[in-house]
Amino acid sequence: MNKHTPSTSLQPLRVGLIGYGKAGQAVANVLMEDPRCSLQWVARKHMAESVHLKDRDIPFTLADQDWDAWLDQHPVDAIVDFSHPDAVFHYGSAMAKRGVMLVSANSAYQENHLSFMAQLGKQTQVLCSPNITLGINFLILAAKLLRNIAPFADVAILEQHFKQKEEISGTARRIAETLSVEEDQITSMRLGGIVGHHEVIFGFPYQTVRLIHSSIKREAFGTGAVFALHELETCPPGLYNFDELLERRMRQSLLQGDGQTDQPALA
Repeated sequence: MNKHTPSTSLQPLRVGLIGYGKAGQAVANVLMEDPRCSLQWVARKHMAESVHLKDRDIPFTLADQDWDAWLDQHPVDAIVDFSHPDAVFHYGSAMAKRGVMLVSANSAYQENHLSFMAQLGKQTQVLCSPNITLGINFLILAAKLLRNIAPFADVAILEQHFKQKEEISGTARRIAETLSVEEDQITSMRLGGIVGHHEVIFGFPYQTVRLIHSSIKREAFGTGAVFALHELETCPPGLYNFDELLERRMRQSLLQGDGQTDQPALA
């Protein structure tokens, strides 16, 4: 497949997955089920020869290895990363010079990570988003629109996650930054095994507007990653966020007038 040529239904995207924790395993399930993708391998911190997934044996490799040699032997069109922020420093250069796309979902990236990914974006398409679910990014887009329409409204953010999550949600921080809301307006709750719940509350005189998104299963990360991959295919090289891809798709839908696109429906 050409470096930046969109795949067809007869040519599913060959995808490598980095990270095989709870989120990575859920993403692997989605990549195996979606006919537009073909999961080629999984890289993880600890070695395993292979995993039997959906009646296929998927080869495993180490996240810290010789990526030039691995990508030559196991070529892919895209990498999906659900691992540690520093992992991109190991595989990034080898990936970019081969024109391999990257979808990275990590809420802990610092300026040095983002600067490095911007350099990678000069050679290939790179997406970085702290939350890769389609729904939460639609919520952010809708909240931004309402904030622009009614800048006088009071705004508060509520986020709920599983009991073991210690830090404030990176997604909640991103919502606050997008809406120019101070971090002390974020309320965090840790309850049981909640995957992820975000709520933006707008207080108007005589009325309240609530925008709510809940992740029911971690597979939601996988459907978002697949959406991002197929949007990136039609983009020139560069560093993107999920907002930009979603806004681009919405503009296309509005220009078509009937809200229909030629892209297949999401799972």
